[in-house]
Amino acid sequence: MTDSQPNPVPVETHYVYTSLRSAFMVTTPHEPPVHPVYVIGGGPGGLAVAAALRARGVRAVVLEKSDAVGASWRAHYDRLRLHTTRRLSALPGLRIPRSFGRWVARADVVRYLEKYAEKHELEIVTGVEVFQVERAGEEWVLHATGGRRLTGRAVVVATGYNHTPHVPDWPGRDAYEGELSHARTYRNPEPYAGKDVLVVGIGNTGAEIAADLAEGGAARVRLAVRTVPHIVRRTTAGWPAQRSGILIRRLPVALVDRLGAVIARVATPDLTAYGLPRPDTGLATRQREGAVPVQDVGLIDAVRAGKVEIVAAVEAFEGGEVVLADGNRIAPDAVIAATGYRRALEPLLGHLDVLDGSGRPVTHGARCPRETPGLYFTGFTNPISGMLRELAIDAEKIARRIAKAGR
Repeated sequence: MTDSQPNPVPVETHYVYTSLRSAFMVTTPHEPPVHPVYVIGGGPGGLAVAAALRARGVRAVVLEKSDAVGASWRAHYDRLRLHTTRRLSALPGLRIPRSFGRWVARADVVRYLEKYAEKHELEIVTGVEVFQVERAGEEWVLHATGGRRLTGRAVVVATGYNHTPHVPDWPGRDAYEGELSHARTYRNPEPYAGKDVLVVGIGNTGAEIAADLAEGGAARVRLAVRTVPHIVRRTTAGWPAQRSGILIRRLPVALVDRLGAVIARVATPDLTAYGLPRPDTGLATRQREGAVPVQDVGLIDAVRAGKVEIVAAVEAFEGGEVVLADGNRIAPDAVIAATGYRRALEPLLGHLDVLDGSGRPVTHGARCPRETPGLYFTGFTNPISGMLRELAIDAEKIARRIAKAGR
C-alpha cells in the first residue's frame, strides 16, 4: 500500500531523515516492489541493526515515535554514566570517541548515537508510532500513526527494555497526599535540596539516585529495599566488572554463584550492620531471574557514612505517611519510585503468541521466535556482560539472518 498524504519530517544536520512516503518500498518500472526492513525504535539497538543491514545492502527504515534518536537516553538523569567501558560499548561500525572517557556520560551517549546515525546514513522517520504488527503471508504489516499501513519484508522490534515506567499499585497510592514520582522523571538533586526523600527500589537506578541525592544536598535520604541485591565494584584494581561478566556468562550457574561469593567477600564490604546483608541467592541464580548486580558508584560510601539509610520495603500509603513492611511509618517530603519498567509489547505483538508470561519475547538464535520467521527482537535481555555490547552482537546476527533470507 501507499500513503496518499505527505508526511514531512524536519531535516536536521545530525540525521539522515526520510519521509514516511519514501519509506514504503523501492520500485522500478519493470520490477515488483521491494519492501524495506522496518526497525521499530531509534535507540542503540535499532540503530545498530539498521547499520548492520545497510552494510549488507539491505534497506532498513527506522521508525521512531519521538522527534530524535536516543530518546530514552535523553530522558535519563544527569549523573548517569555507562556502567560498561567505552571500548566494550561501541556499536558496529563506529568507535566511541576516546575523548568521552572510560565511563561515558549520558549526554555523550546521545552525541554518539547522533553521530552514528549520521555516519551510517540511516533512514530514520521520526514522529511515527507503530501500534500493531501483523503477519501477511511472507510479509509484515505495521499499523502506524495516522492510520497508515506499512508493509515490510521483515520487522525488528527495538523498543527497549526500559519502555514504560512501572509504579506498583500500593494500597492507598492514589490517595497519597505527599509527592510521589517515578525515577524516569528524576534529573538531578537540585529540586530536593533540604528535603527528606525516600527512594524505593535498590536496582542500579535507585542506588545511584540515592547516592546522587546524598551528595547533592538532600536533608535525609532513605532507600527502601525489598530484596537485597548483589553489589559489585565497577572496577577492582583497574579491572572492570563488565569484563568479569563477559568471562563468566557461559560458565555453570553453580560455579558462578560460588565465584561471586568469594569475590564479594574480597572486594565488597559487609553492610549487614547498615541493613544490607549479603544476598542468600547466588549472583548467577539471581541474574537468571532477571536481576543484574548493582554497580557501586557511590552507594557503599554513602551507606557507611550514614548519608543513605536502608529501610524496609514499602507496603502501603496512608494519608501523608508511607507504611513499611516492618510496620514503621515515615513521612518523607518526596518519594521517588525506582521500581522499574515494563516492556509493554502486548498491544504491539500480544496476538502473535511470541511473548512469555512476563511480557518478554521468546526468541532463539538470531533473536527470532521459531514460529514467526521475519520477526526479530533486540534489547529485551538484561545481560551481565553489558547491554550495548550485546546489542552490537545481536545486530550482526539479525542482519546476517535477514540478508541470508533475502538471498
